[in-house]
Amino acid sequence: MTSHPRIAVTGASGFCGGHLARAAATAGADVVCVGRRPGPLGEHRFWDASLSSVPDLRGTDLVVHCAAAVGDPVPGSPAEAEMRAVNIDGTARLLEAAGGRPVVWVSSASVYDPRYDRSLVGEDHPRGGHLNAYGRTKAAGEALALSAGAVVLRPRAVYGPGDTQLLPRLLSRVRARTLLLPGPDVRLSLTAVENLADACLAAADWTPGAYNVADAVSYARDTAVRQVLRAHGVTARIRHLPLGAARTAARAAEALARRGAGSAEPALSRYAVDQLAHTVVLDMTRAQSQGWTARRSLADYLVALSRAGVSEIELMQ
Repeated sequence: MTSHPRIAVTGASGFCGGHLARAAATAGADVVCVGRRPGPLGEHRFWDASLSSVPDLRGTDLVVHCAAAVGDPVPGSPAEAEMRAVNIDGTARLLEAAGGRPVVWVSSASVYDPRYDRSLVGEDHPRGGHLNAYGRTKAAGEALALSAGAVVLRPRAVYGPGDTQLLPRLLSRVRARTLLLPGPDVRLSLTAVENLADACLAAADWTPGAYNVADAVSYARDTAVRQVLRAHGVTARIRHLPLGAARTAARAAEALARRGAGSAEPALSRYAVDQLAHTVVLDMTRAQSQGWTARRSLADYLVALSRAGVSEIELMQ
């Protein structure tokens, strides 16, 4: 990549894309924000990934595709259809427009098959058995990107300032100063959004293929959740719901949502239970072999919140 590249960032108005756009500009790049809404800086070119139009990538040197439809929609819902349109069909149009430009495609560790042990997940871990449309459509979209010679990044549970998914979902599940978590404590990989942005910029020079991207260390689930809640001023007792009971409740909630008695997303899903109840640690050997290292951690995020006056916190040991 040149010393003063022009980088197209799709989804720059969102959480991950916005952080990437700012990081790219700080690194000296010209940023072109491609999406329905303008990004935090740089030129804006309109593109709706759910429609049949092709994005305008003229004059750019690198394309980083952060745009995605996220969530946990009910099968057969309009939200599931939009997920297919954005994550699969939108990817195909993006790759067509990219031509010979290098593409970094932001995927997800949700592509990995939950039926196999995930205590140390390498990039060759099976990709199937998905529990929702998000995992299925991200797997299908990244297959297109890999076939086109892109670099595919697989973060897990991206967190940081401006998060619109992970933290709000966690906070919404606190009831009567209690948070129920499925099964016993486990270890989980998390990805600071700054680490993902760093990887997106570095990956322009990586060998095409798939790479896990996460913080340098994994975290004990209960400790991490407790400290994140405390940092946001929420005092809650963590209780463990037996895994069998959690799965039964998830199946019931999914059935209720499918009958139209609920919202586009079930109150609880098998995917949500799986993400919290099983050890999932990503092996970053492949990304590290390219010279990348994760510079941020959950402790850094908590310290930043404390300095901003959110609350006093206990740093992770």
